[in-house]
Amino acid sequence: MIKIGLKDGSILKVEKGSSILEVAKKISEGLARVATCGEINGKIKDLRYEILEDCNLVIHSFSDDDIEGKKAYWHTTSHIMAQAVKRLFPEVKFAIGPSIDDGFYYDFDVERPFTDEDKAKIEEEMKKIIKEDIIIEKFSLPKDDALKLMEDQPYKQELINELPEGEEISFYKQGDFTDLCAGPHLESTGKVKSVKILSSSGAYWRGSEKNKMLQRIYAISFPKASMLEEHMKKLEDIKQRDHRKIGKDLEIFMTHPLVGSGLPMYLPNGATIRRILERYIQDKEIALGYSHVYTPSLANVDLYKTSGHWEHYKEDMFPVMKMENEEMVLRPMNCPHHMLVYKNKMHSYRDLPIKIGELAHDFRYEDSGSVCGLERVRQMCQNDAHLFVRPDQIKEEVGKVLRLIVEVYQKDFGFPASSFEYRLSLRDKENKEKYIDNDEMWDTAESQLREILTELEIPFYEAKGEAAFYGPKIDIQIKTALNHDVTIPTCQLDFALPERFELEYIGEDGEKHRPVVIHRAILGSSDRFISFLLEETKGFLPTWLAPTQVKILPITDKQHEYAYKLKEDLIKESLRVEVDDRNEKTGYKIREAQLSKVPYMLIIGAKEVEENTVSVRSRENAENETIKIEEFLEKIKQEIKEKRK
Repeated sequence: MIKIGLKDGSILKVEKGSSILEVAKKISEGLARVATCGEINGKIKDLRYEILEDCNLVIHSFSDDDIEGKKAYWHTTSHIMAQAVKRLFPEVKFAIGPSIDDGFYYDFDVERPFTDEDKAKIEEEMKKIIKEDIIIEKFSLPKDDALKLMEDQPYKQELINELPEGEEISFYKQGDFTDLCAGPHLESTGKVKSVKILSSSGAYWRGSEKNKMLQRIYAISFPKASMLEEHMKKLEDIKQRDHRKIGKDLEIFMTHPLVGSGLPMYLPNGATIRRILERYIQDKEIALGYSHVYTPSLANVDLYKTSGHWEHYKEDMFPVMKMENEEMVLRPMNCPHHMLVYKNKMHSYRDLPIKIGELAHDFRYEDSGSVCGLERVRQMCQNDAHLFVRPDQIKEEVGKVLRLIVEVYQKDFGFPASSFEYRLSLRDKENKEKYIDNDEMWDTAESQLREILTELEIPFYEAKGEAAFYGPKIDIQIKTALNHDVTIPTCQLDFALPERFELEYIGEDGEKHRPVVIHRAILGSSDRFISFLLEETKGFLPTWLAPTQVKILPITDKQHEYAYKLKEDLIKESLRVEVDDRNEKTGYKIREAQLSKVPYMLIIGAKEVEENTVSVRSRENAENETIKIEEFLEKIKQEIKEKRK
């Protein structure tokens, strides 16, 4: 007999050689029915794996919080898909078919891209294979035999040849299909219940443009049809929230190959949103004592050699442009410029903190496969600032930055506190070459940020290896409507750049001292923040931020004069207004305004002209309300002032 330590802390005695599935049955028949794999002393194994010694065991299943259980389920389904493709396209060459965070994919080398008709046939064939309930068997082979088995599969042979000497080369067989795989897998194809092919695309072998383009099919599977139905609804919601779709529908931004990938162009609606956001954050900063500057997007390479970016960040920068007597480069960030702005004159301890802010254009060398709409771009506008503080001011100023973040995100934009997590991003001491070499500086900075979060009673978690190359930081992780974890606001503590730029201030003792720099971003980049905001709101921006706040809809041309006079009056009150004077039915114009997600429509007929009123219809309320213009004006101005959602 051997002892099995279970997740709840209990010990179960079983016969030596019992499989994980047999142990699951001893715990409960219900657990055995839903089990997908097991974890022996931290290593994932098949349910068929035989346990030969005392160990700790966790049984995994397909549940919301069990990613390992889902991966085994989806990995099995990827093999079912590969088997279906093999039956329909006998000459196919197989690459890889892993599970991912939300389903799985498989890469195939076929003569032509898969059509929608092909994918429908593959899905039907997958359902047949599931119905056949084929037993899945695992076996291992020596390297020479493994290569022979895969003699008509060049991608599998490449993977086999790269395996370390002595490592197990395992395969999984299900009927007429065998694949190189480490597992784990379910016991039979019939354990999978509901499947759906989602999409297909081209994908280079191993992600390199130097290799052949393969055809990748993405799919998903679930133990219940109802779970698949719920997932498809979720995907439709994600599709409707995609900021690229919203950006196109609402004419916010565009891209063009003649301009280049990762370089979006803001259309008038998008330019309005961005202008208002940037004025909003600058006004907040000015009220908090920030001074704003403009610095060039181009600089001498020596600037970044001084700052350390050239050593630690060069791969993310654009190539050098050689001038007559200088080597210039587009800046990836503007902190080195701000160091020189501070250094422009000597400061007293009484002057500190000095807060230098800028809406700065920065450039990152992103590859074409990673750029995405406004979310990831090659040129961005950063809401950046650098606070030059005395050591005794660190705690107070970091606290002010964190309070500003809460005010912006929770008060003004109304995002729930539950969607925020505070991450203390630390360096990885085992990878010191990634960071500026100063152990004392790192220990001091990390401990200070830890103390600040603790004293402010802010719950946080620590993440090794997530620090900037020059110092640790507090990253605010936001759970988005698409269930993504993104970092937008951040606060970083830096002892290194003041040292590198030899920054000084005259202390109370008349001696020269070194300031500390707090790097902070509230909105992050305007581009990424707008993409985040569009997806969170589905494009239904709050009235204060909507590019068009009011659309006036005259019923006939007899109301045009009144409509345009009303437009002039509202513009004088700083509202953004349009008149739809097209010769269309009023219902059509209302639908158009709703699709444009305009907060308010003012419908003008003969009665409204006669009584000097407006018939107000909001995008949330289909009922019209006839009120005096003054009353509407007071209402909308108050809504804008309070930044209501």
